[in-house]
Amino acid sequence: MSSLEGQVRIPSGCAISAVISREGKRMTGEGIISSMIPMHDRSNGLGGGFAGYGIYPEYKDLYAFHIFFTDGACKSECENFLKEGFEIVKAESIPIRKIPEITDVPMIWRYFAAPLSSVLSRLQLDEKEYVARTVMKINSSISGAYVFSSGKNMGVFKAVGFPEDVGRFYRLEEYEGYSWTAHGRYPTNTPGWWGGAHPFALLDCSVVHNGEISSYDANRRHMEMFGYKCTLQTDTEVITYIADYLLRRQGLTLEETASVIAAPFWSTISGKEEKERKKLSFLRTVYSGLLVTGPFSIVLGFTGGLMALNDRLKLRSMVTAEKGDRVFVASEEAAIRTMEPDAENIYAPAGGEPVIVRVKEGAY
Repeated sequence: MSSLEGQVRIPSGCAISAVISREGKRMTGEGIISSMIPMHDRSNGLGGGFAGYGIYPEYKDLYAFHIFFTDGACKSECENFLKEGFEIVKAESIPIRKIPEITDVPMIWRYFAAPLSSVLSRLQLDEKEYVARTVMKINSSISGAYVFSSGKNMGVFKAVGFPEDVGRFYRLEEYEGYSWTAHGRYPTNTPGWWGGAHPFALLDCSVVHNGEISSYDANRRHMEMFGYKCTLQTDTEVITYIADYLLRRQGLTLEETASVIAAPFWSTISGKEEKERKKLSFLRTVYSGLLVTGPFSIVLGFTGGLMALNDRLKLRSMVTAEKGDRVFVASEEAAIRTMEPDAENIYAPAGGEPVIVRVKEGAY
């Protein structure tokens, strides 16, 4: 047995990485791609992806829909549906680089669009709620069409493959953003397919996740009561909807959202000061169905910032670091050192401790 020591690596599945500039300085996708290379063994080639924020400044006021299509028929059906509720300013195939490592490529299109004010007025909805409902409708009702990104001035790029290959495939070195997140997938219980790769996104909220959600069914059923539909065959999808529900629809802060997703144990809550104890007790009681259990480390991206969070027992690795105005998050320090060899303040957050980074107001 001792002869195997050091020869076998158990990577705890999946790799996550992120970088953000507090000053809103835009970076190409090259750095985030390179960060995934030392974590190659955390993936098995069944999914990789990236999210970039600030990448569409020329269309910053429009929703950018990134959509997979299996054929032209579902593409036409989806486009006709979009035209009923949106003004489509631009529609195009997302540029790719054909490489042998990425196969079975679907049709990959993006649409820069704005909801029609007449439709919003008739339905009595704000535009974000209308866009969210549109995404749910397409993903659950139009066979062969999958919206995998729907925010403003941001975009998700994902595929079946190793993340470094996915980055080259999408030519991410040609994009610039103030924040990037990345994921390398090692699926265990769910299929490896294009729609099931990370990040998962709804509006400007995106999630990359290392781990497994043992509470998935309970979380999914709870979210379905509020109109969310999990159709992408991967447990991480529900975390994205939980974040959207708590932040956008319930108006919780990021800190409060973290205290729901990775809620402290009751024994921990009982030891807090009265004001904090009451708040944490309220959140844990009211949103009990949204407690995410099981091992996880996640990075939640959003317009103007990101939040990194471990499960409350810290069963998955995650480290953070800084250099200048940039903050880094990754499953391994080696990934951060690839982006910034002189990274400082290396830190491993405690279980359930959110690390929240915001870009300077107005810089993005």
